[in-house]
Amino acid sequence: MAWRIVHVKEGDTLRLRLDNVEIIKMDNKLHIPLSDISMVVLEGNRTTITTKLLSSFSQNNVGLVICDDKYLPVGMYLPYGQYHHNAKRVINQSNWSDDQKGDIWQRVIKQKMDNQVAFARFAGVEQERLELMEDLVSNLISGDKTNREGHVAKVYFDSLYGKSFTRDEDCLTNAAMNFGYAIVRSCMARIVVGSGLVTMLGIFHRNEFNSFNLADDLMEPYRPLMDYWINKYVLGDDDYLSYESRQNIISFMHEKIEINGKKMTIDNSMQEFVASFISAMDSNDPDAILKIELKNFIGEES
Repeated sequence: MAWRIVHVKEGDTLRLRLDNVEIIKMDNKLHIPLSDISMVVLEGNRTTITTKLLSSFSQNNVGLVICDDKYLPVGMYLPYGQYHHNAKRVINQSNWSDDQKGDIWQRVIKQKMDNQVAFARFAGVEQERLELMEDLVSNLISGDKTNREGHVAKVYFDSLYGKSFTRDEDCLTNAAMNFGYAIVRSCMARIVVGSGLVTMLGIFHRNEFNSFNLADDLMEPYRPLMDYWINKYVLGDDDYLSYESRQNIISFMHEKIEINGKKMTIDNSMQEFVASFISAMDSNDPDAILKIELKNFIGEES
């Protein structure tokens, strides 16, 4: 099973060599088996890649992420039509009812909200604000028609970073979260596509200009896990997102979490989570979806 995320810096050349990615920098060459790679992250304006390698990425379900001059991911290249029953799965997906999507979204977003409360408690947020978030979670209904998720997020970020903090602010915290969420999104999109689903057809996110609505839906429980990771391993004395910090964020995908008594990497847990999501939708049983819990991540890696 693919497990490696390859982070390529400025000036490298990537090409296919037999069944390996060959990375060339000056006189040095590195070979990595395609079967080991789940995703490649490219940085730098002078990095080049061959179309033959891109074709092999598609055939091996390898995702490719392109970063801008500020080292933030701005684009993705994903496989197309590699799932063996792709048409059947897409037909089923297009027939999901609004009630099905509303009920499963309630389960998915509750996991995110519960994990936000758990991280806020871990970070020492005062009990009054924890209780406020818990009260908001308790009023969650199918489809989150009353936007409990938005209200919890407001209390969550205010409690952690101060009431003046906004997600638009130019600061290390936002840069780290933007980078981290983009990595999680890219991994989730690769798994969604590899499972034969259409990323544009979400269960809650329905933006006509967003090609990754479903990936944005399914990554939600993982956001607070990334927040915890960034808080522990990235935020500190630096006021910019260093190369070491970006490496630390990418390493999040290889950390272990416990799911139903089994220890697995975050990347593998996403595979299991998407599979359980498909099963829950096909069987019309929202409770069949796996639970992604922060406590099972903190307990393993701390």
